[in-house]
Amino acid sequence: MGEAVGEQLVGSGPVLLDVDDRGVARLRLNRPEASNGLDVDLLRAFHDAVMACHARPGLRVLVLSGEGKHFCAGGDVKTFASKGAGLPDYLREATARLQMVVQALLALPAPVVASVHGFAAGGGGFGLVCAADLVVAAESARFLGGATRVGMAPDAGATVTLPALVGLRRAMEIALTNPVLTAAEALDAGILTAVVADDELAARTDELVDRLAAGAPQALAATKRLLWSGIGARVEAQLGEEARTVSELSGTADAREGLDAVIERRAPRFTGQ
Repeated sequence: MGEAVGEQLVGSGPVLLDVDDRGVARLRLNRPEASNGLDVDLLRAFHDAVMACHARPGLRVLVLSGEGKHFCAGGDVKTFASKGAGLPDYLREATARLQMVVQALLALPAPVVASVHGFAAGGGGFGLVCAADLVVAAESARFLGGATRVGMAPDAGATVTLPALVGLRRAMEIALTNPVLTAAEALDAGILTAVVADDELAARTDELVDRLAAGAPQALAATKRLLWSGIGARVEAQLGEEARTVSELSGTADAREGLDAVIERRAPRFTGQ
């Protein structure tokens, strides 16, 4: 496979975004001087970038990462502290915008892969990790809920996603006592997909992205939707939705290609049709 050609969609500001000719988008949080801490400006740019991905024809995968030493240290506590008595109003906007980001990521048909190094803390770091579809982390990465430590509560959907990943009892422990989890501990708890050597993070993330980009886009999108919508649903309610989705997918060219590839014992060539 030749080297993918990239197009820069957002080249400056608190969020950077580019997409290559395979349909792989890379969104990077770009406030390294603040450990990619979330403020209203970053969250506004973040949501705009994810919506640009929604509007991008042929998008296959979205990769989330952070510039600098950390993935994301959560909310920008220095900005928060500077607001004084106005903090509730500021956080009302910030949390609303974070909610919009998470909703946009969950609704994105393409799989979202978080590539994590350094700290992933709070709603912006830990919460985004929990809301990603797949997560590859460096061995030295660390994970912290952290909300109750500063007198607040989890956000970014973590009160749903974290129990779904680790179970209620473990989620209670993580959210109430705020342990700093090593990458190995987060993997063992079910929060991560894979842990790799620090110097292999980019390469191993790319390996996973390559596999996803070669998949059948409509099938991956439908599977992602069913798995997320299945959280909290009754099995009986989900069965009908699964049957309807399988029937629809069976009429696609990719489904026919997949069946032909199995019969002919070759790798499938999915086109998204």
